[in-house]
Amino acid sequence: MYMDYWPSILALTSFQIVGLISPGPDFTVVVRNCLIYSRKTGILTAIGVALGIFVHLSYILLGLGILIAQNQWIFLLFKYLGCFYLIYIGIKGLKTRKQTLEYGTPHQQKDISTLAALRNGFLTNVLNAKCMLFFLSILTAFLKPNIPGVIIFIYGAIIFLTTLVWFFLIALCFSNKRLRYNFSNMHHWIERVTGCLLILLGIRMFFAEASSH
Repeated sequence: MYMDYWPSILALTSFQIVGLISPGPDFTVVVRNCLIYSRKTGILTAIGVALGIFVHLSYILLGLGILIAQNQWIFLLFKYLGCFYLIYIGIKGLKTRKQTLEYGTPHQQKDISTLAALRNGFLTNVLNAKCMLFFLSILTAFLKPNIPGVIIFIYGAIIFLTTLVWFFLIALCFSNKRLRYNFSNMHHWIERVTGCLLILLGIRMFFAEASSH
């Protein structure tokens, strides 16, 4: 019986991978924290993003996804919260000051706490309206009446694991020691550039129509 669901499992995996490859707020925050802070912080941010997936899965499986889809004000509330959070992070980046390092000195940018790194990734994902609509459209397409609980678990596991692996790889790539050293004296510009990107993403999400997601 479960073999009948393999085409759906492969299709969902394909849609999920395509969605992950498309850069968005999650990608920007993970890369930013890798370049500005450390590999550990980048990986923790990636884990935070993956943990945010559980929130989307939970409200969809509990039926709240239908409530959100049918009540525009609930969706808009999450959408605007996400926009303001991205803009808030972006503004903090724009305020970063230059710290010059001499050759051979370690990266001196003070790292953020484990909780702060996890929170960065988690909130960015949970409050991402595009991510919300993506899961609403994908999962409601694959979740049919009387679907076995095992298959639902497999769907959720695929979405969580692909997200975790993808952003873990992103964190490893962008926290490379050589890459971080080359950017060590440019961290204030990285903060400002990624800050601008986050602000632009927030503004774009704010003015985007729900149907365009």
